[in-house]
Formats: sequence, structure tokens, C-alpha cells
Amino acid sequence: MNLAEQIGTAIAYVENVELPDPADSQTLMAVWRGVGRDADEDTLKKAFDTARAQAAVAGSEIVSFVEGVPPERRQAILNSVLLAQLAAKRRVPDVENFDEWYEVYFDVLSSIGWVILDGSFAEYKESTGNFDAHKAILKVATALLGAGTAGLALAITTLEALQSMNENDPWIKVFRMESHSARTARFQIGLASSEKGGELSVDLMSFSLKATLDVVQVLFFTSKTSEVTFKHQAARVTINTGVLEATQDAIRARLTGIANRYVGEIDISTTVPA
Repeated sequence: MNLAEQIGTAIAYVENVELPDPADSQTLMAVWRGVGRDADEDTLKKAFDTARAQAAVAGSEIVSFVEGVPPERRQAILNSVLLAQLAAKRRVPDVENFDEWYEVYFDVLSSIGWVILDGSFAEYKESTGNFDAHKAILKVATALLGAGTAGLALAITTLEALQSMNENDPWIKVFRMESHSARTARFQIGLASSEKGGELSVDLMSFSLKATLDVVQVLFFTSKTSEVTFKHQAARVTINTGVLEATQDAIRARLTGIANRYVGEIDISTTVPA
């Protein structure tokens, strides 16, 4: 299939994929720092800065961008993962049905130009009563990104920024609402970077967690009394930028009235040089 055919197929997919009705959403509004609640696409785009490492939340996903990723591609990546989440939410409303939810999520991304190299999950079951989600996430990130790398440093910085954020920030509430229910959690962490020639890659980590006690503060959940089943997938994803860029108008049209409800910035400026 040539590029024109791939683009046509992807746009048709975006236009027809089923999403939740915005009118039915009870999700709180989350906004970029310093950007008004009714900001349009162009204004949101200006919140990105090619010259800086930045991080953002889109629903249940946290994406960090290394320096050099253009603003329009940062926005396109967030739009894409949000579309995938919403389609999965529409098709698989059961919050504990992790496998089918992720099957839809990855199917959407694959249909709009994301090439996912590994779709299998590894499972870790902790029954000794000594589980620490933060440490488990960093172990996965280290294996994928490499010890001592700039990518791992950015991932750590982002998690530390999350830990220090005020729990009343609107987008923090969105992340918590979208990522977990009482005893289960499902969330994604990505690191996006520009490759030589302008291509994009995303180191994508996907997680699911089920405990016998209530899960609170998802990314920093610890337990000494609850049995925990923790699954994760880590893979490098390449993105067909031709398809990514060509589908953005269609994706934005589908997200109208939804996107600003789910997207907010993580302030990492105090720990990552501008």
C-alpha cells in the first residue's frame, strides 16, 4: 500500500471510529498552565516549545517530549493517544478488562500510522505484601530506555514532578479518574523523540495493576498487605509522519469538545533545563 492509500485508509478509520458522547462525559476540564479553558488548537499549540523538554498528560497517558520535537508533532501525538484511549473506552467500558482495552488502544494507533514492534505483556505478581509501583515503573523504564540515558533521566524527572504536584490540580484529577477505579489501574507512559531525517519514535510503556485493596495515587501506590498483579508492556514505536500529519484535521474534528477535557501540562521546568 503506497502512502496515499495509507493516508486515505487512516482518515476513513478516524472518521468512523466510535467515541464516547462528549455530552455524557463527567470528566473535569484540564488545561495547559497559563492557557484559558476555552483555548483553541492554535493557542494550545503555542504552549509547546521545540527547544525545551516538556511533559503532558492526556487522559490516562503521560507523554514526555525531548528537546527537538516540533510543537505540531507534540500536539499530534497527544491527539493520537487520546483518540486511541477514547475509542477503547467506548468499546470496552469494563475498567477491569485490561486485555481487550489495550487491544483496541493499540489497534487505533496502528491504524493511524503508529508501527508497534511488540504487543505482548509481561506479568509480575506480588503476593509477599511489598509492592511499590514507582519502583516497578522505573525498572521497566530502565530496561527500555537504558540506565544513565537522557531519556531515562527525563522519565524520572517527570515522575518526580508528578509526585510533587498539588493533588487538587484539575488535570491530576483527570488522570486519576481516567487511569483507575477502586482496586485497578491502567495507564501509559511515553517518551517521544525526533530521529535523524525528522522521523518520530515513541518509547511506550503500558501498565495495568490489580490489587486486593483500594489503589490510590496510582503511580506511587505501595502495599505491604495487598496482593498485587502488575502487568506491563514496553516497546519502541515508530510513527509514519506522513500519515500522522495527514490525519490530524480528521482527528481534531473527532476530538472537538473533548480534547480540552483531558489534556494538561506537567511542569518539569524546575528540574529540566530550558
